[in-house]
Amino acid sequence: MTSFTRSFPVFSPVADHSLLVEFGETIDHAIHARVIKLDRTLATQPFAGFVEAIPAYASLLLRFNPLLTDHGQAEAATRRLLGEAGSAETPASLRDVLVCYDDEFAPDISAVAEAAGVTTEAVIEAHLSGDYDVFMYGFAPGYAYLAGVPEKIGMPRKPAAVRGVPAGSVLIAGPQCLVSTITMPTGWWIIGRSPTPILTGDADRPFLFDVGDKVRFRRITRTEFDREAGR
Repeated sequence: MTSFTRSFPVFSPVADHSLLVEFGETIDHAIHARVIKLDRTLATQPFAGFVEAIPAYASLLLRFNPLLTDHGQAEAATRRLLGEAGSAETPASLRDVLVCYDDEFAPDISAVAEAAGVTTEAVIEAHLSGDYDVFMYGFAPGYAYLAGVPEKIGMPRKPAAVRGVPAGSVLIAGPQCLVSTITMPTGWWIIGRSPTPILTGDADRPFLFDVGDKVRFRRITRTEFDREAGR
């Protein structure tokens, strides 16, 4: 049986108003860099009828006005942009996120340590050492999916979600990490809690992160957590 290898980028029509541009099939920093580059290029060089671009891990969804253009024209314009020698790269902003790993805030950290065959301190050190980029938003307001969790503490999702997980919980699953913004269920592993506000309340900039930003976690004590949280 002959295996089939997709040649990227792949363009696929979505409804009558969108075009999906795929650059790969894995969570990978180099693949995502291509997503971000096209996203930022379109922001400065939009084609006729372009409405917005929505980045994900390995793809970019381009929305356009179907009264002004169509899938073929949008694809042709996008291919021209991809073929240009210029670069729309912008230096990534670095965002600090505070996190407390005390047992009260980290109900799953011992299980992660046991599965990884390390101590809880080693789990914390590994988490702090991760190279985190904001790859996409999804699932809930302000849910920024970060890639960069070290493989040694990568965990598959739980078989069942846990309800009532507090906002600010620091969660990991596989190579992904996020900081929850509202109380809700999750099947990810809870290894800490952050007092850093992700929802800003600013209508022009509602979230702390932009897709493409880098994130650095900084460990704090429970006393520092309470002070930062205004308790």
